[in-house]
Amino acid sequence: MDYNFQVADYHPQALDRKWQERWASARAFEPVEDPSRPKFYCLEMFAYPSGHAHVGHVRNYIIGDVIARTRRMRGYNVLHPFGWDAFGLPAENAAIKHGIPPKISTLDNISHMKGQLQRLGISYAWDREIATCMPEYYRWNQWLFTRMYERGLAYRRKSTVNWCPKDETVLANEQVIDGACWRCGTQVIARELEQWFFRITAYAEELLQSLETLGRWPEKVVTMQRNWIGRSEGARLQFPVVEPDGSAGGRAIEVFTTRIDTIYGATFVTLGPEHPLVEQFARESDKPAAMREQANRFRTQDRIARMSGAIEKEGFFTGRYATNPFTGERVPIWVANFVIGDYGTGAVMAVPAHDQRDFEFAIKHHLPIRVVIQPADPDQPRLTEATLEEAYTDYGVLSASGEYDGLTSGQALDRIAAAARARGIGEKTIQYRLKDWGISRQRYWGTPIPIIYCEKDGVVPVPDDQLPVVLPDISEFTGRGDSPLAQVQEFVDVTCPKCGGPARRETDTMDTFVDSSWYFYRFCDPHNDQLPFEPAKAKYWMPVDFYSGGVEHAILHLIYSRFFARVFRDLGMVDHAEPFEQLLTQGMVLKDGAIMSKSKGNVVDPDEMLQQYGADALRLYVMFVAPPEKEVEWTDAGLEGSFRFLARVWRLVDQWCEAVGGEGIVPLAECECNAAERAVRRKTHETIRRVTVDIEDRQHLNTAVSSLMELVNELYAFSDKTRIGRPGRRAADDDDIGEPERIETIGVMKEALEALVLMISPFAPHTAEELWEGLGHADGLTTVPWPAYDQAVARAEQVTIPVQVNGKLRSRFTVAADASEDELREAALADPVVQGFLAGKALRKVVVAGGKLVNVVIG
Repeated sequence: MDYNFQVADYHPQALDRKWQERWASARAFEPVEDPSRPKFYCLEMFAYPSGHAHVGHVRNYIIGDVIARTRRMRGYNVLHPFGWDAFGLPAENAAIKHGIPPKISTLDNISHMKGQLQRLGISYAWDREIATCMPEYYRWNQWLFTRMYERGLAYRRKSTVNWCPKDETVLANEQVIDGACWRCGTQVIARELEQWFFRITAYAEELLQSLETLGRWPEKVVTMQRNWIGRSEGARLQFPVVEPDGSAGGRAIEVFTTRIDTIYGATFVTLGPEHPLVEQFARESDKPAAMREQANRFRTQDRIARMSGAIEKEGFFTGRYATNPFTGERVPIWVANFVIGDYGTGAVMAVPAHDQRDFEFAIKHHLPIRVVIQPADPDQPRLTEATLEEAYTDYGVLSASGEYDGLTSGQALDRIAAAARARGIGEKTIQYRLKDWGISRQRYWGTPIPIIYCEKDGVVPVPDDQLPVVLPDISEFTGRGDSPLAQVQEFVDVTCPKCGGPARRETDTMDTFVDSSWYFYRFCDPHNDQLPFEPAKAKYWMPVDFYSGGVEHAILHLIYSRFFARVFRDLGMVDHAEPFEQLLTQGMVLKDGAIMSKSKGNVVDPDEMLQQYGADALRLYVMFVAPPEKEVEWTDAGLEGSFRFLARVWRLVDQWCEAVGGEGIVPLAECECNAAERAVRRKTHETIRRVTVDIEDRQHLNTAVSSLMELVNELYAFSDKTRIGRPGRRAADDDDIGEPERIETIGVMKEALEALVLMISPFAPHTAEELWEGLGHADGLTTVPWPAYDQAVARAEQVTIPVQVNGKLRSRFTVAADASEDELREAALADPVVQGFLAGKALRKVVVAGGKLVNVVIG
């Protein structure tokens, strides 16, 4: 056998090229459906082709690749595809600024970024690559739209958009900066246009209830989704508007409240800046421009920040009043930036004594505060406006509430709602924060909405045999005027598919979230030209077993994807409701304390790192530096450390490859190992167990790498004690070193080194492939199974750990002497005695004291 690699020959760049070419030639990562094998669908959120991927982007892709490679070795039929979320505003803005057509810049960017990912050795099924800007993909966006239109899930209504009066064009929220047009600086105004919507609210309750089934999603994401859907039980109530002459002119402000028991404390009303009354009041005021300017500034602030209260609370008085329907008092009408015009009714009855946000607003603007709920406990001091330092938000007993004084909040909620219903001014209801999804965009670079408008037949969906409606090429982008497609007459003018008469096309395009809401299904069958996908193929691969991406997508992308899964289910194309079995939200990569960003000038180009250190050192470093879900602070020194570790592994295998790669090695089962050899075997099998659990069950990829490093250290220590294992020296080059005295030593090292190379391969596949070949194996690692561990061999010296509950000894358990703190915590919480104490109690923390004692603190 030719052992042709040495320490001096460790050139990772050459290994990268060699093995990437070999994998591509063998189509090593292209799966087909095989019912005889268990499947594993591993997916990272696909990329927006911005041009160049930096290290912050590729961390997620490497996480997924470690999972995918491990699962292949564990015997799974792995689908690990990749594609491009290729439509979007940045490419269109670039076309306006630089004159480069979006299609050209996007495809150029895809080509560059694809090369970057291939140079990282990520095991993607490139035969299944998709780009959402290609007609063969967005055709099926249009097909889905028509199916949803037929079922009443796609509909059209008027909605408010951002309008630049100078350029006479609609602006996306991202194009509005401090209330002004990003390009010309003109103050943006609100304008109503006919827009298309998806009726996601038809699934609101199901989307909410099914969150309980997502046991392998981060709790913070589930909570964010639950809050976004926002189910509230309460009541709607009418506040009549007082007209300028003091009369009740018939207009009313409808509010939704979960605390109608506090109605007697409602001292003002707040409207969202999008509320239609705001524009009406502006027209009727003596300063309409000033009112519109303030409302527009509020409306163009970040929507999520407005809803969460993460911005400074601002407002202005409209000069108008409404009547509190229960007190009969006139209350001022304000516009506030923390009220969203299309959430609920877009109006809030403000009760500052019993709502903290209203309290802060009232203090800031010197508005009246009236206490109408007293603590139920008579021993608590009575609340007054003078002593109130913050809102009292608990339920209690009503006071200063007319005929309802003395009722508990629970009683009053029913009584006052019933009275409102009897008077015809309100009623109990359930409301969702979730609103129907507005998908219309007055942009070019997106999927054309497949609708035709005919004077005779009205709204007509484009027939299937006329799909796709292809985006026309546009040579000039001005950013002015109507939707870019409206300026292409040959696109607009069309024949009605029903009557054959003249008609016009819809010129809006779809929100790009439509593209990303079902792409994971298309990967199951990406070349199908008859359907979005063959249901049988989706049934084999779906749901996605492991999905990873940024937490910034925790709300919109994931909730829209869950909605689309249900649409496909109701179309009879899939048999599940939830598309993602497990979700991991990876942490950001920071440099100099800030998230990597071109604008901040702190990005790390992976191509530069590959040229200096090779792909494997970069892959290993970003996995080792922190748990996947945590933030990472990038350091060049850390990358150098990973390179040195790989060089150590290379040297170790180099020392032993000739000895362990030969024929006739006696099986370990037939050997009598001494204490040192048994210790190495124990460490090897224990490492296999730990790494397997860390990758598959916990995704603690950093601790998996730590375990491999520990094994390498132990193998070096063992090697130093043998006649063949001298660091930096090769047996074949040293005439003074003969065969080791013990054949067991060779067997132990063969087992350990092969296991090491196999376990390191998901992290450093190029180096591992070369080392595996050097150990005498002709077959590449893509067909080699993951190493198995023997529990009996892996069992280290046992230790007994005492467990305390709130400082009192309650139990003991036995674990391996080298068990980690995480393992001690898990074992303590799994102890039956401890579980008995935990029943019905809140777990506050688990303290591991020096690896010798565990204290479980419960409340």
